[in-house]
Amino acid sequence: MENKENAQEQEVITPEMEAEKENATETAAETAVPEEENKEKELQWDSVEDLAKKLEETEKKLADMEKLRLLALAETENQRKRFSKELEALRNRAIQDTMLPFLQVFDHFTMAVNACSGDNVNVATITQGMNMIQAEFDKAFADVGVTLINAQGAVFDPNFHEAMAEEASETVPAGTVIRQWCSGCRMGDRLLKPAMVVVSSGPAAKEEAPAEDAKA
Repeated sequence: MENKENAQEQEVITPEMEAEKENATETAAETAVPEEENKEKELQWDSVEDLAKKLEETEKKLADMEKLRLLALAETENQRKRFSKELEALRNRAIQDTMLPFLQVFDHFTMAVNACSGDNVNVATITQGMNMIQAEFDKAFADVGVTLINAQGAVFDPNFHEAMAEEASETVPAGTVIRQWCSGCRMGDRLLKPAMVVVSSGPAAKEEAPAEDAKA
């Protein structure tokens, strides 16, 4: 019985005790709120630092990429200049190689012109010199890969011939070249200049004799 009475006495809570308990709870709550706020602030600062670090890394990557872009542009410009110089050198070399075979022809042609301007003109010598020049021209054309087109007596071909006139002929079939005014030239499959020709139109049309007047 005494134990029960003691337990009841211990369970008695006075108003003062209740007030103290409430004050302790409020104090604990007030203390807990700043701690939570501090934790949130710490998390926020950590997030800001992380963002700043990522921003710095991103800016560095962008700067590196900009350097690479500028280097690529500079290299492209250098390649363009080198290609332009090489193309110009190749063009000049091609012109030199093309003109070289014709230089000797020009010298001999100049000699022939000077021979014609003298007082004692030898026609046979000049003719022989012109034939030599013609042979040198043929060789020069062959050296650069140019083939002369001789259309005399050939069937007219618009791919290689240019008709300058049409002429009737009793002996040359229609559509055949009667005369060639200028030779044509081609290099491989490419036409450089068509041959200028006169094409036959066949026999001339015969005029019909006028009919005799009917006898009255």
